[in-house]
Amino acid sequence: MSPLLDIRGLDVDFDGRPAVRDVHLTLDRGEVLGLVGESGSGKSATALAVLGLLPGNAVTRGSVRLEGTELLGAGERELTRIRGSRVSMVFQDPLSAFTPVYRIGDQIAEAVRAHRDVGRERARERAVELLDLVGIPEPALRARAFPHEFSGGMRQRAMIAMALADDPDLILADEPTTALDVTIQAQILDVLRTARRETGAALLLVSHDLGVIAGMADRVAVMRDGRVVEQGPAREVFHRPREPYTRQLLAAVPRIDTPRRTARADGEPVLRVRGLTRTFPVLQGSVVRRRTGTVYAADGVDLDIRRGETLALVGESGSGKSTTLFELLELAQPEAGTVELFGQRPGTLTKAETRALRRRVQIVFQDPMASLDPRMPVGDIIAEPLRTQGAGKAVIGRRVPELLTRVGLDPAHADRYPHEFSGGQRQRIGIARALSVEPELLVLDEPVSALDVSVQAEVLDLLRRLKEELGLAYLFVSHDLAVVRNIADRVSVMYLGRTVEAGPVDEVFARPRHPYTQALLSAVPVPDPDRERERQGTRILLQGDPPSPTHRYDGCRFRARCPLYPTLAGDEQKRCAHEVPEFEGDGAACHFPRVREVL
Repeated sequence: MSPLLDIRGLDVDFDGRPAVRDVHLTLDRGEVLGLVGESGSGKSATALAVLGLLPGNAVTRGSVRLEGTELLGAGERELTRIRGSRVSMVFQDPLSAFTPVYRIGDQIAEAVRAHRDVGRERARERAVELLDLVGIPEPALRARAFPHEFSGGMRQRAMIAMALADDPDLILADEPTTALDVTIQAQILDVLRTARRETGAALLLVSHDLGVIAGMADRVAVMRDGRVVEQGPAREVFHRPREPYTRQLLAAVPRIDTPRRTARADGEPVLRVRGLTRTFPVLQGSVVRRRTGTVYAADGVDLDIRRGETLALVGESGSGKSTTLFELLELAQPEAGTVELFGQRPGTLTKAETRALRRRVQIVFQDPMASLDPRMPVGDIIAEPLRTQGAGKAVIGRRVPELLTRVGLDPAHADRYPHEFSGGQRQRIGIARALSVEPELLVLDEPVSALDVSVQAEVLDLLRRLKEELGLAYLFVSHDLAVVRNIADRVSVMYLGRTVEAGPVDEVFARPRHPYTQALLSAVPVPDPDRERERQGTRILLQGDPPSPTHRYDGCRFRARCPLYPTLAGDEQKRCAHEVPEFEGDGAACHFPRVREVL
């Protein structure tokens, strides 16, 4: 039997530069093919070429057949007939894929009518049915909303609903979970499984996340530099990879199910935070701005870090991680609660004392390109904090080459500019800049989230080495729990502005007590097809998105999504609804904590 999709000798050039070379792929009906590789490997270009969605500067050669029908080079009328009806697309960024001035329901209804002879009313009904199928709450109401009124996870669900509008034979999903929290990612993957079950469609899943591919794909194709270097059944590729690049890629992936030895540092306290609170006003009005509400960004944060220790701060988007981080770096009196850095309370110090304290705390940002001045050579970028602290030319001239060497870069490249370095090298420059004034606490704000997995592994190894050599303490902010397991000694979990659980990494990951921590850990995919399929039956899927931080909730703020709450007795539920769970030291802020192993 001939395959549903047959790609032969596909080449793609952009302005004469090769992006895809001699790609051969097949996909049978009902099958899931995972297409993996690092940035620039050509996987997205391959998927977009199937439907002729590449930009105008792209030149394609080869053959792409859908059940014998040639798509490559087909006219716009033929492609329009096939798009949506037989082959649909789920894009990486649903906000840019939806038209912002039309309601979600109307856009899905338009997709229904594009290939079916149905009236407007029936098309609207079908749009509501599809939104309900993909798990949108109150689908009839939400169909009247605009794209910007949906959260990222809900927009991706709506994009999948649109892809299902005409029961396609093939769904192309280009990094459909990349920008989502791990809990929302788990929901979207579950929706994709539902979509396949309801339509019987084949799925070409493009992703850089090997854990996602392990849990979804029947077969896997690995791309590097525009070519497919290995492909085969998922179990074979993951357990018995033939190509050195595939083995290297798998070895670089941090795993949440691999314990590492950690020990509680016995050094002196570096940071101590109790009950940290930070609110922001909600303002309305174009001429006269008036306060109409409050955002409770941080509302009860507790942290402890000792010298030589790495504390990871984790939680979904909007949990208050970044707010907490920048509140600490402001070195100002907190709105409420207490902050102690090296035994000193910011906001009570003189300018000279604050200046000296600032030297002891430095930050490495998430996006190395955005945090480095493109007009300055990297030598000047690294020297800037030294100049701010009053260092002389001799000190700077000696220190810059030392720092470049320490982070694994060539001192001779100090006169180069940031754009002349790769992403991993730029992050090393950011680390060197942070180390220039010899800090004792390094705040790391998602320092590897923008990097490919192999480069990420190198930067994590560098951070571990620097910590050991310099006796540094790290506050490591991350949404990636596998990375946290790989580098942190202790972990602090935040939900809706509040600390809900903390403790040694191995203890919290092996025996989480708070239902939210259990759900976070359960949602993290493991790059092992057998284990991932075993875990799918016991995975904890949280319902919906986190509540709005503009409302201060009575009692436990997690109870609306808590899988434990509906099982409690009436009196127990009343306690959750009206009494705020207290957090004290290492433990869980839950009235009824129950250990549950989820890895």
